[in-house]
Amino acid sequence: MKVLMMTDLEGVAGVVTFEQDSYSSGKYYETAKRLLTAEINAAVDGLLEAGADEVLVLDMHGPGGVWFEDLHPRAKLMHGRPLAPQPTRDTIYRAYDVSVIIGQHAMAGVSDGNLAHTQSSATIDTYKLNGQPIGEIAQWALYCGALGLPVIFLSGDHAACHEIEALIPGVTTAAVKQGLSRTSAITLSKEASRELIRARIGEALKGHRVDPIAPLVWDPPYILEKRFFHTHVADAAEAQPGVERVDGQTVRLRSDSILDLIYR
Repeated sequence: MKVLMMTDLEGVAGVVTFEQDSYSSGKYYETAKRLLTAEINAAVDGLLEAGADEVLVLDMHGPGGVWFEDLHPRAKLMHGRPLAPQPTRDTIYRAYDVSVIIGQHAMAGVSDGNLAHTQSSATIDTYKLNGQPIGEIAQWALYCGALGLPVIFLSGDHAACHEIEALIPGVTTAAVKQGLSRTSAITLSKEASRELIRARIGEALKGHRVDPIAPLVWDPPYILEKRFFHTHVADAAEAQPGVERVDGQTVRLRSDSILDLIYR
């Protein structure tokens, strides 16, 4: 069993603010990277204990979120910006059996989602796919689904766990903190968080072998609406090929392929 692990920083225990923790200029940014890496390592331990053969970690936090020096010796890491071309990445992803998510936050607009946002916390208000609000969780799960990979586990705050549970029946989650607002939370200790992740992700992999979770697939055609905070960002988005302007802050994209649409 080969596992593809998508990681982000804002859903990690102990990470609660953008300015201090998750932005690269933050006072505790390097500490936050170490906290994420420790949760990754706990997840790798749980996967290996459950019989995984290989784990590829994807560093998907914008400026980077993994502290490479501390990374689990059995893990591989895909990192660097800008990302490799999509065809290159898709070829690699298709070689894996399942995906898991570590350190995830809820979509923009969730009132009790600690560090809730969708893609850019500075420019994007909301995303809607076929009229349904989505965030980074649905983006990744649908992308993986188009490649034939089910998402079987997520760790993050309670709101992120609830978000994926509504999307994917049978998914396993590990809530390491409870958001009180966008910039505050009640967080488990680092030890309790890592043990919870290790135990729950092992259960997820074992459970998937017995009762497989299906890849998340929505029927085409797809209409993606992106609403920005400011009109000048929508101006720039409108200049891209195939983009329709809906109003001052919103653009619309259409496609029959999730792979071509969901991360534009």
